[in-house]
Amino acid sequence: MARVTIVGGGYGGIAVAKALDEVAEVTLIEQKDRFVNHAAALRATVDPEWAEKIFIPYDNLLKNGRVIHGTVLKTNGTSVSVSGMDEEIEADHLVLATGTAYPFPAKHLESSAAIAKARIERAYNNLKQSGRVLIVGGGAVGIELAGEITSYFPEIEITLLESGPDILTSGDYKPELRESIRKQLQERGVKIMVGDSLSYLPPVDVGVLSPFRVMTQGGTQIKADMWFRAYGSSAATGYLGRDYAEVRHYDGTIRVDDHLRVLDHPCVWAIGDITDVRESKRADAARAHAEVVAANIAAMIRGEEPNAIYAPGKEWVVLPLGPNGGASQILKDGVRVVVGPEETVRLKGEDLFVDYARTHLGVED
Repeated sequence: MARVTIVGGGYGGIAVAKALDEVAEVTLIEQKDRFVNHAAALRATVDPEWAEKIFIPYDNLLKNGRVIHGTVLKTNGTSVSVSGMDEEIEADHLVLATGTAYPFPAKHLESSAAIAKARIERAYNNLKQSGRVLIVGGGAVGIELAGEITSYFPEIEITLLESGPDILTSGDYKPELRESIRKQLQERGVKIMVGDSLSYLPPVDVGVLSPFRVMTQGGTQIKADMWFRAYGSSAATGYLGRDYAEVRHYDGTIRVDDHLRVLDHPCVWAIGDITDVRESKRADAARAHAEVVAANIAAMIRGEEPNAIYAPGKEWVVLPLGPNGGASQILKDGVRVVVGPEETVRLKGEDLFVDYARTHLGVED
């Protein structure tokens, strides 16, 4: 039976593993001891109930394959070296699905769920005592975080600082989306500052209660009790060996073809945030990548040529502002439209993909 190794147990990684479990000898390597539903990580920071929901065990993901918890130290072709293991894991097909690193609380990089939960609890308890919060970064993450905090702690004064000329500048978004989000945030008392940046970072760690003052490049003084950094994602591909140097971009992303096969590596595939596919990095995109890669590997196992092709669609985004607000840019009959809080809550704001994650991981309520 063909051996398939998947590095990374996020949304795309678990989808590939589950899809190939019946036709291949699957090994999923994941550093964390629990799956983290990062789509709900921001809400977990403001609601203790969600802090329990986002961590899901991998125990029931595979019926035939195995899940190894360890850190990938390096790759050599389709072979992988893992911390704590004396021998490399050999494979016929290697799937790279390690995603991106991003600041807390949007992502949790700790291997232990217990440690991650403790950090969430600290941030939550600090927010309960805070009167002013600074969020640096006016993209999707910063906006969602502002929405979550204002939903659960409406008395907190929030300053949202964005260096670009407007909020949500990193994607191909319609002006109506920005207008809707801006209006809702301002109605909640959020102070939005654009076209300016910090002269220096606050002298305290993110999520820590410790009053401070900082100056912006434009000369504005900001006072806050806590702050969060909502910018600075980076592709987690530092483990790739020398034979991947020619296909790894300066930002860590990997060059792939239309089949999501890594260029010049016929049995290596990449999915999710680490690919250089020109689209926003989203959980649903990673799942779509997984379908294509699983189909191509299955075809090659059958002795056929891989023929599944991935083509990015039009840019869309779902931006909940807590459980009852937000706006989204979605596709309806092939046309991009902006919808408000009610549909945004239905799409993501109420469930935050928890049911999807639990179903894929074989966890029953």
